[in-house]
Amino acid sequence: MLEGSDRTTVVLIAILAALLALGAWLVARVVRVRRAFSSPAEEATYDALHTAGLAAPHLKDGLTPEGATRAARHLRALLGVPCLAITDTQAVLAWEGLADPQRERVLDLVQRVLATGDAEVVHDLGAAEDSPARAAAVSPIISDDTVIGALVAYAPEVSYGLQRAAREVARWVSTNVELAELSRQRTRTMEAELLALRAQISPHFVYNSLGAIASFVRTDPDRARELLLEFADFTRYSFRRGGAFTTLQEELVNIERYLALEQARFGPRLTVDLDIAPEVLGVAVPYLSVQPLVENAVRHGLERKVGAGTIRITARDLGTVTEVGVEDDGIGSDPERVRSVLSGEHDGDNVGLGNVDARLRQVYGDAHGVVVETAPGAGTRVTFTVPKWAPGVHAGQ
Repeated sequence: MLEGSDRTTVVLIAILAALLALGAWLVARVVRVRRAFSSPAEEATYDALHTAGLAAPHLKDGLTPEGATRAARHLRALLGVPCLAITDTQAVLAWEGLADPQRERVLDLVQRVLATGDAEVVHDLGAAEDSPARAAAVSPIISDDTVIGALVAYAPEVSYGLQRAAREVARWVSTNVELAELSRQRTRTMEAELLALRAQISPHFVYNSLGAIASFVRTDPDRARELLLEFADFTRYSFRRGGAFTTLQEELVNIERYLALEQARFGPRLTVDLDIAPEVLGVAVPYLSVQPLVENAVRHGLERKVGAGTIRITARDLGTVTEVGVEDDGIGSDPERVRSVLSGEHDGDNVGLGNVDARLRQVYGDAHGVVVETAPGAGTRVTFTVPKWAPGVHAGQ
């Protein structure tokens, strides 16, 4: 058994060991931090990029009061100035920093910059000696070659370095605003494409579906009722108000409705084969991106074919992308004609083929447009791929 003095010694040794371990951890931590940045310039670069990254999400909707207000806090820290203002051409959108009488004069200060598009420095704003805003660097915010606002960096005095930094930050804001406008234009273009696609939904299909339903009213009322509900759900989905994207599962459910109506008309002449990987059902795809391809397969592949035909719909997991395919064993088509449809030279009556191709390319890039394999008498296979995850793409968006 340890005596009192021995027990005290053991405790002191344990405390000393703990302190040494803590000291070693702190030293290692400092060494790791120092190794992360081999020079003060690298650390300053990281800090600047990190701060700019914090401001960027607030400009995703363009130059708005809410976004400018939130971004201004980070931009002021980026420039290291006591006050910063962001304006559009009509109003002050954000003031960040110390309260100062100069806030009431911002719009007067920026008028010349808004008119000329040239940055300028005002070295004497006539402020009090103790004001943090005795001078200002004013830089234009430009989108699509048009001055849409200004960034004003206030300081007791404006050095050449601050002048250049303010100008570069304003350019960075301009770039983010232009990206936001491009995103809005893309959305508007996609909405226009969807309106055009809806206008192309075949009246022929509508008439034939209603005719098929009517044919069952007397002979099989229950079947007629089921088909009428399928028709109602199909049209509700096709003309829904909502986002430009949906899940692959929702798109396939609507295709099943469409094919149920077509099978009522074709009877045993139409066979459907589905090969869908369960893991890709939740992948986001452009709304009405698969159904028009199935409708083309029915109308142009099988409707004119003598005898029975098969439509095969596939969805495969290829790692980072999902491949969707629609194949028929119908009469096929002239490859040159298909090429002219995809290039926009000829619309023909290919429901939505060029439309689907254009929307896929707008969202994901040219590598994700439709690929058509066909020849007269050889059937048709149409495929496209979509990334499983893509920036700004969410079902229901």
